[in-house]
Amino acid sequence: MARYGYAFFDSGVRFDSPDAQPSSTMRNLSRFLDNPFDDKDISVFELVAFTTDHLERMTANNSGGELSARITATSQALTQVEDCVTDDQGKLGIRMARKQAKDNFRKTLPAAVTKIVAAVIAHYGDGSPEVTECVPSGRSIFSSCRDDQVEVHLQTLVTAITAHQADLGAPLVTAATNLKNAWVTIYTASESSTGGKTTTQDGKKLARENLQLMLYLNLVKLMEMFPRQPEKLPLYMMQHLLENPSSGEEPEPPAPPPPGP
Repeated sequence: MARYGYAFFDSGVRFDSPDAQPSSTMRNLSRFLDNPFDDKDISVFELVAFTTDHLERMTANNSGGELSARITATSQALTQVEDCVTDDQGKLGIRMARKQAKDNFRKTLPAAVTKIVAAVIAHYGDGSPEVTECVPSGRSIFSSCRDDQVEVHLQTLVTAITAHQADLGAPLVTAATNLKNAWVTIYTASESSTGGKTTTQDGKKLARENLQLMLYLNLVKLMEMFPRQPEKLPLYMMQHLLENPSSGEEPEPPAPPPPGP
């Protein structure tokens, strides 16, 4: 790069004298406004590990208090991410358990319906209008229909049996009603967990983006504190913690050349 407007003492460079072979290009300044911590290949666990180490290093190298504000802001952002990750993991277990309960219920549902319909057949006969009234789409519909349609078919069964309660008896009405209510409870719980997943994921995304911004602002602060001193960065940030563990430790930067005589 041309050395316009400055010269090192005893360097032989004269004020306003360009390089013998001036460079035709320079790095795009706008790239320095990109946040390197936004890299999609950085996992949230790598981000947490890096930040934890980074906070310890900032705290240990903050004798003048210049980094105190950045330490506080970064600590708060890290806590938010950790809370979101913990909450998401806990809710993941709940979502999985509720989905499993729903799937198990559906596996047993056709047999439970068949048992109720068998009582109707015993009283009115197979193929009777009353049986058709109970299961107009056939009993196989309880195996093939979507989850959001199950309640409709169960309600049809309950309504038909209730209409013939005088012949079929109150216990059969109760059995059909309990079957429908059990499904509604299990299905609603499963759906609410799935809906809550979006909220959880959104919260984790916002918390992560905030932490990434805090880390970038920390990097900017370090650039302000140590201009033209890249060897200072490992005192505060260990980049290898954000990279593939198989890549090994980040090499130490070369020692600065000894001062001239």
